[in-house]
Amino acid sequence: KHLHAQIINDLDGKTLLGLSTLSKDFKGSKLAGNVEGAKELGKLVAKRALESKIDQVVFDRGGFLYHGRIKAFAEGAREGGLKF
Repeated sequence: KHLHAQIINDLDGKTLLGLSTLSKDFKGSKLAGNVEGAKELGKLVAKRALESKIDQVVFDRGGFLYHGRIKAFAEGAREGGLKF
């Protein structure tokens, strides 16, 4: 039901950023478990990544098919300025 996203530095094995639809930014929102929420999460991840001077990432969908909420998340992150 909920979507989780992390930006990880694979070389150092450290998580640089982590957000989900359970984050305080989504509290009380009806967007938490749907496609629109996934897109908003993508935009929020992009915003926070750019604030941390991260502008390019590798998108690992973890074996999930690229459709629905996964696709919406990726589109939101791209719209937010993150490069895959």
